[in-house]
Amino acid sequence: MTNMRALIGGSGAPLLVSAPLPEAGPGQVRVKVAAAGVNPFDLAVAAGALASYGLARKLDSYGIGFDAAGTVDQVGPGTSFTVGEDVVGLSARLELPYKAQAEYVVLDAPAVARAPRNVSPAHASTLPLNGLTAWQALDRTGVGPGGTLLVTGAAGAVGGYLVELAAVRGVRVVAAAGAADEELVRGFGAEWFVPREEDLAEGVRARVPGGVDAAVDAAVLGLPALDAVRDGGTFVGLTSGAAPVPLRGTDVATVLFRSDAGQLAELVRLVEAGRLTLRVADTYPLEKAADAHARLAEGGLRGRLVLVP
Repeated sequence: MTNMRALIGGSGAPLLVSAPLPEAGPGQVRVKVAAAGVNPFDLAVAAGALASYGLARKLDSYGIGFDAAGTVDQVGPGTSFTVGEDVVGLSARLELPYKAQAEYVVLDAPAVARAPRNVSPAHASTLPLNGLTAWQALDRTGVGPGGTLLVTGAAGAVGGYLVELAAVRGVRVVAAAGAADEELVRGFGAEWFVPREEDLAEGVRARVPGGVDAAVDAAVLGLPALDAVRDGGTFVGLTSGAAPVPLRGTDVATVLFRSDAGQLAELVRLVEAGRLTLRVADTYPLEKAADAHARLAEGGLRGRLVLVP
């Protein structure tokens, strides 16, 4: 086999092409992809918006896909993985010609961990990008056991992981989401719930007098979420260029994902322990990627869409 099918973007929609089969170099593994998650970031890649956001150079095309679950089928020198291992991994770089939404993907070994043994590849593929984003955002808040945290978009993929990870760490969570999602996010471990229809800052402060210690703004609400944070607290945004002004002595930061094999392995451990919920909304074959991207763009999903080569 000298070629594979892979998705590329840059012209407005994902395009399925025949591409050279990649080879694992030093410190890398090649993974035969069993499932690849579809994330909102993929829509920007497909649309060719990376350069306009200042995230990448202007190129004719970009590989699509960050999340992969599959089986190692080639290892480069200097790696501890072996052929045949089931793994999950993150293809983090943006300017690669081909990424996770393909039949094969080459990943740096520090971006890979053993796959959870108790879930399907489709479910496992929803973990790396969103799980690592949630983990790293929670770390950035600095909130420890007994502290209070607001999570906006708490019913979404990143928001759900945030609530569960915070609860595991003993953090008391105020979850903000649509009214219909209250039972869901309380099941993730939220102590308080503020429906989207309620004024966010006033709702949070009615439940946590003085405001929460920190907020992670997964729903990109900006100032209303910042207004729910106590003076001198911490606000973490997840979208470049969307962070509000650090009013009232708050610490305002933006967290974008990075590879971390140790953190990914811990996330896998939590999945296997039943402490982290992986949600798949639907699966599509690679040739139906445009349908999956369009469905994601409509919004309202609970769980990730997944491409199955």
